[in-house]
Amino acid sequence: MTRVAVLGAFGKMGRAVVEAVRDADGLELVAAVDPSHAGERLEGLEVVGSLEAVAGAEVAVDFTRPDAVLANLEVCLARGIHAVVGTTGISPDDHERIAAWCAAGGANAIVAPNFSVGAVLSQRLAELAAPHFPAVEVIELHHDQKVDAPSGTAAATARRIAAARKESWAGPDAESVPGVRGGAVDGVRVHSVRLPGLVAHQEILFGGLGQTLSIRHDTTDRTSFMPGVLLAIAQVASRPGLTVGLEPLLGL
Repeated sequence: MTRVAVLGAFGKMGRAVVEAVRDADGLELVAAVDPSHAGERLEGLEVVGSLEAVAGAEVAVDFTRPDAVLANLEVCLARGIHAVVGTTGISPDDHERIAAWCAAGGANAIVAPNFSVGAVLSQRLAELAAPHFPAVEVIELHHDQKVDAPSGTAAATARRIAAARKESWAGPDAESVPGVRGGAVDGVRVHSVRLPGLVAHQEILFGGLGQTLSIRHDTTDRTSFMPGVLLAIAQVASRPGLTVGLEPLLGL
């Protein structure tokens, strides 16, 4: 049995991970960590507010907040506990720090901006399309409780498009209302929508001479992320150091 701790256990994603771990063969939920709900009970466990509880775990799954995730990772990896991270807001510069923590602690980490197989495939399709269209913009839509914008998935998608395309395209900059043209990630326009009723959605719009191509992925329920999370838990111990993205686990 692989012993698993869930950080951010009372959040929407945290709760989904707790249930998935509980129902999965070969996994044992040994700790649920959430400082805002310490003392409450979740799936038979008392929720704790301190990372001391992860000491008995082999893998820690982090779905917390951008302002907490790096400190959590530093503690877990230093203790030799493998980490699976779905919290967004982790930058490429942060990857270097995480890799160093992995090397120092002898533990591994998988950091993925999105654990949905469909979302990962849509990014790969966008990467394939990028060299063949001069223009592209990304629209990402999430629930109104999401604290970062753009989403980690949108930022990663934009970077992959920028790396794959032949030359950059800026489009018009004129704005009668500041900000309506969105922001730019590596030269790719990204627009963020936050509304109640949404979960996680992304559309990648390519434009060329006389044609457009739209690649869209919609997450309608958080259970869509769980197969990817469980795959990462199963593989993290066998993937040395830091792995970024779900693609290597899927053979992409």
